[in-house]
Amino acid sequence: MTVWEELKARGLIAQTTGEDSVRELVEAGKAVFYIGFDPTADSLHVGHFLPLILMRHLQKAGNFPIALIGGGTTMVGDPSGRADLRQMMTAERIAENAEKFKAQIGKFIDFSEKRALMLNNADWLLPLNYVEFLRDVGVHFSVNRMLTAECFKTRMEHGLSFLEFNYMLMQSYDFYVLHEQYGCNLQCGGDDQWSNMLGGTELIRRKAGHDANALTLTLLLTSEGKKMGKTAKGAVWLDPAKTTPYEFYQYFRNVNDADVLKFLRMLTFVPLAEIAEMEAWEGAQLNAAKERLAYELTALVHSPEEAERAREATRAIFSTGSAENMPSTTIDASALTDGALGIVDLLMLCKLTPSRGETRRLIEQGGVEVSDVKVDSFTHMISEAELRTGVVIKKGKKTFHRASL
Repeated sequence: MTVWEELKARGLIAQTTGEDSVRELVEAGKAVFYIGFDPTADSLHVGHFLPLILMRHLQKAGNFPIALIGGGTTMVGDPSGRADLRQMMTAERIAENAEKFKAQIGKFIDFSEKRALMLNNADWLLPLNYVEFLRDVGVHFSVNRMLTAECFKTRMEHGLSFLEFNYMLMQSYDFYVLHEQYGCNLQCGGDDQWSNMLGGTELIRRKAGHDANALTLTLLLTSEGKKMGKTAKGAVWLDPAKTTPYEFYQYFRNVNDADVLKFLRMLTFVPLAEIAEMEAWEGAQLNAAKERLAYELTALVHSPEEAERAREATRAIFSTGSAENMPSTTIDASALTDGALGIVDLLMLCKLTPSRGETRRLIEQGGVEVSDVKVDSFTHMISEAELRTGVVIKKGKKTFHRASL
Protein backbone atom coordinates (compact mmCIF):
# COMPACT_ATOMS: atom_id res chain seq x y z
CA MET A 1 0.00 0.00 0.00
CA THR A 2 1.42 3.39 -0.98
CA VAL A 3 1.45 6.32 1.42
CA TRP A 4 -1.36 7.98 -0.55
CA GLU A 5 -3.50 4.84 -0.44
CA GLU A 6 -2.95 4.62 3.30
CA LEU A 7 -3.89 8.27 3.88
CA LYS A 8 -7.08 7.71 1.89
CA ALA A 9 -7.88 4.44 3.67
CA ARG A 10 -7.43 6.12 7.05
CA GLY A 11 -9.90 8.83 6.03
CA LEU A 12 -7.45 11.69 6.50
CA ILE A 13 -7.80 13.57 3.21
CA ALA A 14 -10.68 15.98 2.60
CA GLN A 15 -9.73 17.76 -0.65
CA THR A 16 -6.78 18.69 -2.82
CA THR A 17 -6.01 21.11 -5.62
CA GLY A 18 -5.51 18.08 -7.87
CA GLU A 19 -5.42 14.54 -6.54
CA ASP A 20 -3.23 13.08 -9.29
CA SER A 21 -0.52 15.71 -8.96
CA VAL A 22 -0.49 15.64 -5.14
CA ARG A 23 -0.48 11.84 -5.09
CA GLU A 24 2.46 11.66 -7.51
CA LEU A 25 4.35 14.22 -5.44
CA VAL A 26 3.99 12.48 -2.08
CA GLU A 27 4.44 8.94 -3.40
CA ALA A 28 7.72 9.98 -5.03
CA GLY A 29 8.87 11.55 -1.75
CA LYS A 30 9.25 14.91 -3.48
CA ALA A 31 6.80 16.96 -1.44
CA VAL A 32 8.32 19.85 0.48
CA PHE A 33 5.23 20.61 2.54
CA TYR A 34 4.31 22.93 5.35
CA ILE A 35 1.68 23.13 8.04
CA GLY A 36 1.16 26.25 10.15
CA PHE A 37 0.55 26.34 13.91
CA ASP A 38 -0.55 29.66 15.39
CA PRO A 39 0.64 29.82 19.05
CA THR A 40 -2.60 31.20 20.49
CA ALA A 41 -2.13 29.12 23.69
CA ASP A 42 0.81 27.82 25.68
CA SER A 43 0.28 24.25 24.49
CA LEU A 44 -0.92 22.28 21.50
CA HIS A 45 -4.15 20.36 22.05
CA VAL A 46 -5.90 17.31 20.65
CA GLY A 47 -7.29 19.43 17.81
CA HIS A 48 -3.74 19.62 16.43
CA PHE A 49 -3.41 15.83 16.23
CA LEU A 50 -4.42 15.34 12.61
CA PRO A 51 -1.88 17.81 11.15
CA LEU A 52 0.87 16.27 13.28
CA ILE A 53 -0.11 12.73 12.29
CA LEU A 54 -0.18 13.72 8.62
CA MET A 55 3.29 15.27 8.90
CA ARG A 56 4.62 12.05 10.38
CA HIS A 57 3.04 9.88 7.66
CA LEU A 58 4.49 12.06 4.91
CA GLN A 59 7.93 12.31 6.49
CA LYS A 60 8.12 8.52 6.90
CA ALA A 61 7.44 8.28 3.15
CA GLY A 62 10.49 10.44 2.38
CA ASN A 63 8.84 13.85 2.09
CA PHE A 64 10.24 16.99 3.74
CA PRO A 65 8.12 18.74 6.39
CA ILE A 66 8.26 22.39 7.42
CA ALA A 67 6.54 23.18 10.72
CA LEU A 68 5.66 26.86 10.55
CA ILE A 69 5.07 28.63 13.85
CA GLY A 70 2.72 31.56 13.29
CA GLY A 71 4.48 34.19 15.35
CA GLY A 72 3.39 36.81 12.83
CA THR A 73 -0.08 35.61 11.85
CA THR A 74 -1.05 35.22 15.53
CA MET A 75 -0.62 39.00 15.86
CA VAL A 76 -3.66 39.28 13.55
CA GLY A 77 -5.68 36.15 14.37
CA ASP A 78 -7.34 33.60 12.10
CA PRO A 79 -11.07 34.38 11.64
CA SER A 80 -11.90 30.91 10.28
CA GLY A 81 -15.02 29.46 11.88
CA ARG A 82 -15.16 32.07 14.64
CA ALA A 83 -18.06 34.21 15.76
CA ASP A 84 -15.89 36.60 17.75
CA LEU A 85 -12.63 38.48 17.36
CA ARG A 86 -9.65 36.60 18.75
CA GLN A 87 -8.08 38.06 21.88
CA MET A 88 -5.11 40.26 21.06
CA MET A 89 -1.83 38.87 22.36
CA THR A 90 1.49 40.54 23.11
CA ALA A 91 4.57 39.69 21.07
CA GLU A 92 6.24 38.39 24.25
CA ARG A 93 3.39 36.00 25.01
CA ILE A 94 3.33 34.74 21.43
CA ALA A 95 7.09 34.10 21.54
CA GLU A 96 6.75 32.15 24.81
CA ASN A 97 3.96 30.00 23.37
CA ALA A 98 5.95 29.39 20.19
CA GLU A 99 8.85 27.91 22.17
CA LYS A 100 6.49 25.45 23.87
CA PHE A 101 4.98 24.46 20.51
CA LYS A 102 8.44 23.66 19.16
CA ALA A 103 9.14 21.13 21.92
CA GLN A 104 5.79 19.40 21.43
CA ILE A 105 6.01 19.21 17.63
CA GLY A 106 9.44 17.63 18.01
CA LYS A 107 7.78 14.53 19.51
CA PHE A 108 6.05 13.85 16.21
CA ILE A 109 8.58 15.01 13.62
CA ASP A 110 12.24 14.03 13.24
CA PHE A 111 14.28 17.23 12.90
CA SER A 112 17.65 15.47 12.97
CA GLU A 113 20.09 15.42 10.04
CA LYS A 114 18.19 18.16 8.20
CA ARG A 115 15.13 15.94 7.74
CA ALA A 116 12.72 18.78 8.58
CA LEU A 117 12.59 22.50 9.30
CA MET A 118 10.88 24.56 11.95
CA LEU A 119 10.40 28.21 11.02
CA ASN A 120 8.55 31.24 12.40
CA ASN A 121 6.67 33.55 10.03
CA ALA A 122 7.37 36.46 12.36
CA ASP A 123 10.81 36.53 10.73
CA TRP A 124 9.39 37.81 7.44
CA LEU A 125 5.93 39.17 8.34
CA LEU A 126 6.82 41.58 11.14
CA PRO A 127 9.49 43.53 9.19
CA LEU A 128 7.15 44.09 6.21
CA ASN A 129 6.46 47.60 4.95
CA TYR A 130 2.66 47.73 4.72
CA VAL A 131 2.45 49.88 1.59
CA GLU A 132 4.99 47.73 -0.20
CA PHE A 133 3.09 44.62 0.92
CA LEU A 134 -0.17 45.99 -0.49
CA ARG A 135 1.49 46.83 -3.81
CA ASP A 136 3.39 43.55 -4.02
CA VAL A 137 0.79 41.09 -2.66
CA GLY A 138 -2.56 42.82 -2.18
CA VAL A 139 -2.81 43.69 -5.87
CA HIS A 140 -3.24 39.98 -6.67
CA PHE A 141 -6.36 39.50 -4.49
CA SER A 142 -9.96 40.21 -5.45
CA VAL A 143 -12.03 41.60 -2.58
CA ASN A 144 -15.21 40.23 -4.19
CA ARG A 145 -13.74 36.74 -4.25
CA MET A 146 -12.36 37.02 -0.70
CA LEU A 147 -15.79 37.94 0.65
CA THR A 148 -17.21 34.64 -0.64
CA ALA A 149 -14.53 32.59 1.16
CA GLU A 150 -15.79 30.03 3.67
CA CYS A 151 -13.25 31.16 6.28
CA PHE A 152 -14.91 34.60 6.52
CA LYS A 153 -18.58 33.53 6.57
CA THR A 154 -19.11 33.23 10.32
CA ARG A 155 -17.26 36.45 11.06
CA MET A 156 -19.16 38.29 8.30
CA GLU A 157 -22.38 37.57 10.19
CA HIS A 158 -21.01 39.16 13.37
CA GLY A 159 -18.74 41.84 11.93
CA LEU A 160 -15.45 41.04 10.22
CA SER A 161 -12.70 43.46 11.19
CA PHE A 162 -10.23 44.82 8.64
CA LEU A 163 -7.47 43.36 10.82
CA GLU A 164 -8.79 39.81 10.28
CA PHE A 165 -9.43 40.50 6.60
CA ASN A 166 -5.66 40.64 6.14
CA TYR A 167 -5.14 37.12 7.47
CA MET A 168 -5.71 35.45 4.09
CA LEU A 169 -3.07 37.67 2.47
CA MET A 170 -0.58 36.89 5.23
CA GLN A 171 -1.09 33.13 5.04
CA SER A 172 -0.86 33.23 1.26
CA TYR A 173 2.36 35.22 1.53
CA ASP A 174 3.75 32.56 3.89
CA PHE A 175 3.33 29.93 1.18
CA TYR A 176 4.97 32.20 -1.37
CA VAL A 177 7.98 32.90 0.88
CA LEU A 178 8.43 29.20 1.68
CA HIS A 179 8.16 28.37 -2.02
CA GLU A 180 10.78 30.92 -3.00
CA GLN A 181 13.24 30.26 -0.18
CA TYR A 182 12.81 26.55 0.52
CA GLY A 183 11.17 25.06 -2.58
CA CYS A 184 7.92 24.36 -0.70
CA ASN A 185 5.40 22.91 -3.16
CA LEU A 186 2.55 21.74 -0.91
CA GLN A 187 0.57 23.32 1.92
CA CYS A 188 -1.46 21.09 4.26
CA GLY A 189 -3.97 22.03 6.93
CA GLY A 190 -7.51 21.81 8.21
CA ASP A 191 -10.41 21.91 5.79
CA ASP A 192 -11.45 25.30 7.21
CA GLN A 193 -8.22 26.69 5.71
CA TRP A 194 -9.10 25.81 2.12
CA SER A 195 -9.74 29.38 0.94
CA ASN A 196 -6.51 30.66 2.51
CA MET A 197 -4.54 27.81 0.95
CA LEU A 198 -5.97 28.48 -2.49
CA GLY A 199 -4.92 32.10 -2.04
CA GLY A 200 -1.35 30.88 -1.57
CA THR A 201 -1.33 28.68 -4.66
CA GLU A 202 -2.75 31.54 -6.73
CA LEU A 203 -0.18 34.02 -5.40
CA ILE A 204 2.66 31.63 -6.31
CA ARG A 205 1.20 31.17 -9.80
CA ARG A 206 0.89 34.91 -10.34
CA LYS A 207 4.23 35.99 -8.88
CA ALA A 208 6.48 33.00 -9.60
CA GLY A 209 4.71 31.40 -12.54
CA HIS A 210 4.80 28.00 -10.83
CA ASP A 211 2.15 25.50 -9.83
CA ALA A 212 1.79 24.72 -6.14
CA ASN A 213 -0.56 22.37 -4.34
CA ALA A 214 -2.82 22.25 -1.31
CA LEU A 215 -4.24 19.38 0.73
CA THR A 216 -6.78 19.64 3.51
CA LEU A 217 -7.54 17.21 6.30
CA THR A 218 -10.91 15.79 7.26
CA LEU A 219 -12.49 17.57 10.20
CA LEU A 220 -12.35 15.11 13.08
CA LEU A 221 -15.78 14.85 14.69
CA THR A 222 -17.21 12.41 17.19
CA SER A 223 -20.19 10.23 16.26
CA GLU A 224 -22.33 12.93 17.91
CA GLY A 225 -21.03 15.55 15.48
CA LYS A 226 -18.91 17.36 18.07
CA LYS A 227 -15.30 18.44 17.71
CA MET A 228 -12.99 15.93 19.31
CA GLY A 229 -10.93 17.05 22.30
CA LYS A 230 -13.53 19.11 24.16
CA THR A 231 -14.49 18.22 27.74
CA ALA A 232 -16.37 19.88 30.58
CA LYS A 233 -12.99 21.05 31.90
CA GLY A 234 -11.94 22.47 28.53
CA ALA A 235 -9.49 21.28 25.88
CA VAL A 236 -7.39 18.12 26.12
CA TRP A 237 -3.85 19.52 26.08
CA LEU A 238 -0.57 17.89 25.08
CA ASP A 239 1.25 19.62 27.94
CA PRO A 240 1.27 17.23 30.96
CA ALA A 241 1.04 20.23 33.30
CA LYS A 242 -2.35 21.13 31.77
CA THR A 243 -3.70 17.60 31.09
CA THR A 244 -1.89 14.86 32.99
CA PRO A 245 -0.87 11.68 31.13
CA TYR A 246 -3.49 9.81 33.17
CA GLU A 247 -6.26 12.27 32.22
CA PHE A 248 -5.06 12.18 28.61
CA TYR A 249 -5.21 8.38 28.61
CA GLN A 250 -8.64 8.42 30.23
CA TYR A 251 -10.05 10.74 27.58
CA PHE A 252 -9.30 8.26 24.81
CA ARG A 253 -10.07 5.19 26.93
CA ASN A 254 -13.58 6.56 27.40
CA VAL A 255 -14.48 7.45 23.80
CA ASN A 256 -17.82 6.24 22.48
CA ASP A 257 -17.95 2.77 21.00
CA ALA A 258 -18.93 4.27 17.65
CA ASP A 259 -15.74 6.38 17.53
CA VAL A 260 -12.96 4.03 18.60
CA LEU A 261 -12.14 2.41 15.24
CA LYS A 262 -12.32 5.71 13.36
CA PHE A 263 -9.93 7.29 15.86
CA LEU A 264 -7.59 4.29 15.63
CA ARG A 265 -7.46 4.72 11.85
CA MET A 266 -7.02 8.48 11.83
CA LEU A 267 -4.89 9.16 14.90
CA THR A 268 -2.57 6.18 15.29
CA PHE A 269 -0.13 4.17 13.24
CA VAL A 270 -1.71 0.82 14.13
CA PRO A 271 -1.72 -1.21 10.87
CA LEU A 272 -5.00 -0.99 8.99
CA ALA A 273 -5.17 -4.78 8.79
CA GLU A 274 -5.24 -4.99 12.60
CA ILE A 275 -7.95 -2.34 12.81
CA ALA A 276 -10.01 -4.20 10.20
CA GLU A 277 -9.98 -7.29 12.43
CA MET A 278 -11.56 -5.19 15.18
CA GLU A 279 -14.64 -4.39 13.07
CA ALA A 280 -16.52 -7.37 14.53
CA TRP A 281 -15.44 -6.71 18.11
CA GLU A 282 -17.95 -5.84 20.81
CA GLY A 283 -18.20 -5.78 24.59
CA ALA A 284 -14.91 -6.53 26.34
CA GLN A 285 -13.10 -6.77 23.01
CA LEU A 286 -14.16 -3.23 22.13
CA ASN A 287 -12.80 -2.07 25.48
CA ALA A 288 -9.49 -3.64 24.48
CA ALA A 289 -9.59 -1.52 21.30
CA LYS A 290 -10.14 1.59 23.43
CA GLU A 291 -7.16 0.63 25.59
CA ARG A 292 -5.05 0.28 22.46
CA LEU A 293 -6.15 3.71 21.24
CA ALA A 294 -5.41 5.36 24.58
CA TYR A 295 -2.06 3.62 24.96
CA GLU A 296 -0.82 4.45 21.44
CA LEU A 297 -1.64 8.15 21.73
CA THR A 298 -0.36 8.55 25.30
CA ALA A 299 2.91 6.85 24.31
CA LEU A 300 3.25 9.15 21.31
CA VAL A 301 2.55 12.39 23.18
CA HIS A 302 4.18 11.58 26.52
CA SER A 303 6.17 8.32 26.57
CA PRO A 304 5.63 4.54 26.55
CA GLU A 305 6.42 4.58 30.28
CA GLU A 306 3.71 7.16 31.03
CA ALA A 307 1.27 5.23 28.82
CA GLU A 308 1.97 2.02 30.72
CA ARG A 309 1.52 3.76 34.09
CA ALA A 310 -1.78 5.24 32.96
CA ARG A 311 -2.98 1.88 31.64
CA GLU A 312 -2.10 0.04 34.84
CA ALA A 313 -3.68 2.74 36.99
CA THR A 314 -6.86 2.56 34.94
CA ARG A 315 -7.03 -1.22 35.18
CA ALA A 316 -6.43 -1.06 38.92
CA ILE A 317 -9.20 1.50 39.40
CA PHE A 318 -11.75 -0.50 37.43
CA SER A 319 -10.83 -3.75 39.14
CA THR A 320 -10.10 -2.68 42.73
CA GLY A 321 -10.69 1.05 43.01
CA SER A 322 -7.00 1.63 43.80
CA ALA A 323 -6.09 5.32 43.98
CA GLU A 324 -2.45 4.91 42.97
CA ASN A 325 -1.45 7.09 39.99
CA MET A 326 -4.92 8.60 39.56
CA PRO A 327 -5.31 12.41 39.29
CA SER A 328 -5.20 14.06 42.70
CA THR A 329 -5.77 17.39 44.40
CA THR A 330 -4.25 18.60 47.65
CA ILE A 331 -6.81 20.61 49.61
CA ASP A 332 -5.57 23.56 51.66
CA ALA A 333 -6.70 23.36 55.28
CA SER A 334 -8.01 26.93 55.01
CA ALA A 335 -10.84 25.60 52.80
CA LEU A 336 -12.33 23.67 55.76
CA THR A 337 -15.10 25.04 57.94
CA ASP A 338 -15.41 23.68 61.47
CA GLY A 339 -13.13 20.78 60.59
CA ALA A 340 -15.01 19.63 57.47
CA LEU A 341 -15.51 20.37 53.77
CA GLY A 342 -18.79 20.28 51.85
CA ILE A 343 -19.10 17.91 48.90
CA VAL A 344 -19.96 20.74 46.50
CA ASP A 345 -16.84 22.67 47.49
CA LEU A 346 -14.75 19.50 47.25
CA LEU A 347 -15.85 18.75 43.69
CA MET A 348 -15.27 22.34 42.67
CA LEU A 349 -11.78 22.46 44.25
CA CYS A 350 -10.89 19.24 42.39
CA LYS A 351 -12.21 20.85 39.16
CA LEU A 352 -14.48 17.90 38.55
CA THR A 353 -17.44 20.15 37.80
CA PRO A 354 -17.59 23.59 36.14
CA SER A 355 -20.18 25.23 38.44
CA ARG A 356 -22.03 24.81 41.71
CA GLY A 357 -25.31 24.31 39.86
CA GLU A 358 -23.84 21.52 37.74
CA THR A 359 -22.39 19.94 40.91
CA ARG A 360 -25.77 19.88 42.61
CA ARG A 361 -27.45 18.35 39.55
CA LEU A 362 -24.80 15.65 39.39
CA ILE A 363 -25.31 14.75 43.07
CA GLU A 364 -29.11 14.74 42.71
CA GLN A 365 -28.77 12.31 39.79
CA GLY A 366 -26.69 9.94 41.92
CA GLY A 367 -23.52 10.53 39.97
CA VAL A 368 -21.08 11.03 42.87
CA GLU A 369 -19.44 8.56 45.24
CA VAL A 370 -16.86 9.28 47.94
CA SER A 371 -14.78 6.31 49.08
CA ASP A 372 -17.31 3.87 47.54
CA VAL A 373 -20.31 5.51 49.26
CA LYS A 374 -22.91 7.21 47.06
CA VAL A 375 -23.52 10.84 48.01
CA ASP A 376 -27.27 11.50 48.19
CA SER A 377 -27.23 15.10 49.44
CA PHE A 378 -25.36 18.21 48.40
CA THR A 379 -25.03 19.08 52.09
CA HIS A 380 -22.82 16.01 52.62
CA MET A 381 -19.63 16.85 54.56
CA ILE A 382 -16.18 15.24 54.43
CA SER A 383 -14.29 15.41 57.71
CA GLU A 384 -10.75 16.62 58.18
CA ALA A 385 -9.76 13.14 59.35
CA GLU A 386 -11.08 11.62 56.09
CA LEU A 387 -9.20 14.16 54.01
CA ARG A 388 -5.97 13.58 55.92
CA THR A 389 -6.26 9.88 55.07
CA GLY A 390 -7.35 10.72 51.54
CA VAL A 391 -10.67 10.09 49.78
CA VAL A 392 -11.40 8.74 46.30
CA ILE A 393 -14.14 10.59 44.46
CA LYS A 394 -15.98 8.78 41.69
CA LYS A 395 -17.83 10.98 39.21
CA GLY A 396 -20.15 9.09 36.91
CA LYS A 397 -18.94 5.65 35.90
CA LYS A 398 -15.42 6.37 34.71
CA THR A 399 -13.89 9.44 36.38
CA PHE A 400 -11.85 8.87 39.55
CA HIS A 401 -10.01 11.52 41.56
CA ARG A 402 -8.09 11.48 44.86
CA ALA A 403 -8.38 14.37 47.33
CA SER A 404 -6.36 14.86 50.51
CA LEU A 405 -4.99 17.50 52.84
